Amino acid sequence: MEYIAGRTDFHLEKSAVTLGKFDGLHLGHQLLLNKITEQKKKGLNAVVFTFLYHPVNLLSDREMELIYTEEEKQHILEEYGVDVMISFPFTEETRSMEPEKFIEDILIHKMDAKYIAVGSDFCFGRNRRGNTKMLEEYASVYGYELEIIEKKKYERKELTTADQSAICNGSKCERKEISSSCIREQIGKGNMEKVIKLLGRPFSVRGEVLHGRKIGRTIGFPTTNLLPDKTKLLPPDGVYITLTNIDGQEYPGITNIGHNPTVGVTPEKRVETYLFDYDNDLYGKFIQVSFLERMRGEEVFHSLDELKAQMDKDLAYGRKYFHKEVEI
Repeated sequence: MEYIAGRTDFHLEKSAVTLGKFDGLHLGHQLLLNKITEQKKKGLNAVVFTFLYHPVNLLSDREMELIYTEEEKQHILEEYGVDVMISFPFTEETRSMEPEKFIEDILIHKMDAKYIAVGSDFCFGRNRRGNTKMLEEYASVYGYELEIIEKKKYERKELTTADQSAICNGSKCERKEISSSCIREQIGKGNMEKVIKLLGRPFSVRGEVLHGRKIGRTIGFPTTNLLPDKTKLLPPDGVYITLTNIDGQEYPGITNIGHNPTVGVTPEKRVETYLFDYDNDLYGKFIQVSFLERMRGEEVFHSLDELKAQMDKDLAYGRKYFHKEVEI
């Protein structure tokens, strides 16, 4: 997949384009991805157009934590068969661009859009004046095909009573739109099972395995250490049941997110994973840790022996979890 980031000097030919923030690449976004990859059968290139930085970062003083970083987003889009990912620079100039100019300069001249798929609420250009109606009006002018996709919704009947309470906030709606903000909220609560239902796959952290303090190794629990980007949204500190992808193979394990208060607080939050029955050297490798269930919060223990005793319990619970999954 070609990755074009932070620059405007590009030119594509015969593109099937979808546009949006794509924070989370959830089930709703996947509908759009499926539409553009289907167009590859017609000889078009599947192109995802988004912005290099989340637009909220420009519009406020706070830095938005992202469900997926740029590198993680690239990896997921490549798996979906996308040919080109464009992370366009979101500047004051971009923000103030008139929507008509965006269609002519960006969609037509730079991307040669022959097919465009967008969500029904898609807006663009100065003061968000551009919308699906404007795209429809210009379709005949520039000769592109436009497909507008309704927002993906989940059915209340597909959720447990607890899920309905957590996700629908007690409302009586039968169908509710899947959104990045809803997913972000559930990640923030550590509701990883609910995140899977909304995201369409487990929430994950991808990165390079770094050297840690190797304290886990001294008590019989060697771990892989990831140091997530500061913009990466993470679940609450605690211990999770996880699957780790290494060179295309998935390995079960348990993962701690936090600052390791028992053995000396680390200045940065770390993602440390103990893999069941795996002892190969992973330093320098890129791995992906997917979160399935939150077991408990991060705790302070009075000694390494207490920590080891709790980790033995965590390990037993984790093995039982995966044994149960195999039986099902």
